[in-house]
Amino acid sequence: MSATNSQPPRFPTADEVAQAQEAGRQLARLLPKDQRPLRLVTDANQHEMIAIPPGAVRVFLDVLTQLGQGRAVTILPKKAELTTQEAADYLNVSRPYVVKLITTGKLPARMVGTRRRIAFKDLLQFDEADRKHRRAALNENGRLDQELGL
Repeated sequence: MSATNSQPPRFPTADEVAQAQEAGRQLARLLPKDQRPLRLVTDANQHEMIAIPPGAVRVFLDVLTQLGQGRAVTILPKKAELTTQEAADYLNVSRPYVVKLITTGKLPARMVGTRRRIAFKDLLQFDEADRKHRRAALNENGRLDQELGL
């Protein structure tokens, strides 16, 4: 788990997976059906109440769901920028490949001194377009296999 990209995400332990699964089930039952904030009372002081906006509750529920499935989680601000290594880790490719994507213009980036920075939104757009392209190629291969009776 990681709250920002300043630390590498770590995978949850078996205990954390179990705790996240249970907490996710409990939170899902409490999720407001409208746009009202979720109101929680603290254990220590029954008079202290915390109001959590619905959007934040949904994000937290998504985090618990991912942790409950044993996945590492990183939360990034909307305008986050990644290093080439962080982008490579996200795409599950090598850093030199990411640099090649940038130099060929397939992945936008900006220079900060001598370092390249990739906007996370640009990385997400590239990843989605790349997935669509690979899916289309696989579908075409499947179609050709059927035509050839393979």
